[in-house]
Order: sequence, then C-alpha cells, then structure tokens
Amino acid sequence: MIEFKNVSKIYQVGDQEVVALNQANFKLEKGKLTIILGPSGSGKSTLLNILGGMDRPTNGEINFDGQAVANLSDRGLTDYRRTKVGFIFQFYNLIPSLTAVENVAIAAKLTNNDARSVEYLKQVGLGHRLNNFPNQMSGGEMQRVSIARALAKQPELLLADEPTGALDSKTSLKIMELLQQAANDQDTAVVMVTHNPTFEQYGDQIIRLKDGQIDQIYANDDRVTLGEA
Repeated sequence: MIEFKNVSKIYQVGDQEVVALNQANFKLEKGKLTIILGPSGSGKSTLLNILGGMDRPTNGEINFDGQAVANLSDRGLTDYRRTKVGFIFQFYNLIPSLTAVENVAIAAKLTNNDARSVEYLKQVGLGHRLNNFPNQMSGGEMQRVSIARALAKQPELLLADEPTGALDSKTSLKIMELLQQAANDQDTAVVMVTHNPTFEQYGDQIIRLKDGQIDQIYANDDRVTLGEA
C-alpha cells in the first residue's frame, strides 16, 4: 500500500546540513498496526510528518497505492492529507469551544461523513459524552475523541504521534486496543510513533530508528491482541 524508497530528509542549519532521516526503506500494509520506536532525535517525527504529507523528503520515493506522493503539488498534498490521512496527536488538539460531537463532525465533513459522528464516538465508548466540552472530560476521554475524529474521516492511513504519552497505563492500553481495532476492523494502515518499547508487543510490524536511520524492521509474529477474553 505505502512504500518508502531511499527516503531522506536533510535540513540546512546555518552552514551545516543535519540529516534527520537517512535512506529509509519500508512498506506499510492495510489492516496492520506498525509501531515506530526510537529515542528522541532518532527521526520518528520526521518520518511521520513525511508519511502524513506535512513535510516533503529531500530525496527518495514515496508510493501510495501507485501514487507518487513526493511529487505532488502543494494542492495535491493538501488533498492527500484531507482524504487519505487521519492524525492522532499526543495533546489531542481539540477545539475547546466545541462539544465532542462537534469536534468529530468538523473532521468528518472533510470527507462528507459528518452524519456518522455520533456513531464514531459510540465506537470509542463515548456515547455518553457527545455534548461535553473538552474541559469537561478526562485526558483519556479527550484522546478517544481525537481518535474518533481521525476515524470519522475513514482514512486509509492513520498516524498516531505518541498518543499515550500523557495518559496512565490503563488508559494507554485502551488507546492501543482502539488502534488495533482501527487496523484490523477497518482495514486501515495504522502507524504509531513512540519512544516506549512496552508497546512493541501490540504491533504487527516494528520499525526501530536510530540516528535517523532504520536500525531494525521486522514482523511481530507474537503480537498481543487487546480486548480478547
């Protein structure tokens, strides 16, 4: 579905070049949860930004179902982000003046899917919070609203940037369960970036980054599936 071929990102800082991502090669598949692991500064955020069309690679190829994403115009990248990609951020990025259902509906309108906003909130266990504002919800509930918002776009690619970083362990496992369900039940390619190796056990594919390079990539044949009896 998605393939990176020799993708690099180089920033110019004064007179020096900083290689944030160096010759990355990997594939992502629909219906799979990929965990990207690495310490701060390893290139995780750079990789995620390029995947999501928020940044362009310096060189290399990115193929999305045969479409050359790296060669898209600015308008093409905007359409790519709007129609193909869902984003889940660590700190939710909810609009404080809107209720949960209104926050989800805004994203859903981008793909003419706003009629199902309530359905997506019920899917993440928030049917009782439809008309609550963000300041009336816990951190875990706000994160679930952000997941519902991303899912409501029905994205082919769902990107999660440290989505459990500000949550307790019990809520973190609930978020991981939702990400697994998004991949397996909706046939979405889900990518989660984290520095916490604890979450490795829940992914179908693991990519380890070190100093801007892919240090290791492998399928997790012993994946732990959450939510099962």
